[in-house]
Amino acid sequence: MTTLRTVTVHTLDRGDVTIPEPAWCTGHDGKVPQLLCDTGHLGTAHRAEFGGDELAYAALVQDPFVEHSDRSVGALVEMGHLARALTPAELDGLAAVLVDYAGTLRRLARQLSALKAGESR
Repeated sequence: MTTLRTVTVHTLDRGDVTIPEPAWCTGHDGKVPQLLCDTGHLGTAHRAEFGGDELAYAALVQDPFVEHSDRSVGALVEMGHLARALTPAELDGLAAVLVDYAGTLRRLARQLSALKAGESR
């Protein structure tokens, strides 16, 4: 049996609070104190970059104390801003990055599905 991991975070409204920490969470060190309802878990960042620009970001997230939203684990996805003319070679390079990143998102989706299946037990 796996030992339950916990982390103690300092909150502005509740002081120090010890909470369960999922195995996929990358930690809470160095975070600025916040309200308990804003305290959540963040997994490994998966980024797609092209020409030094971030195109996309994805990570597992969970906000177990949020007041008006879903508390279960999900995936945060941010899509960057790329707005410039590209050469044919650059366009091929961009397509390769996007194809590779699609595989990353599919693997993250499978991980999330497994975590959600575990939540429903």
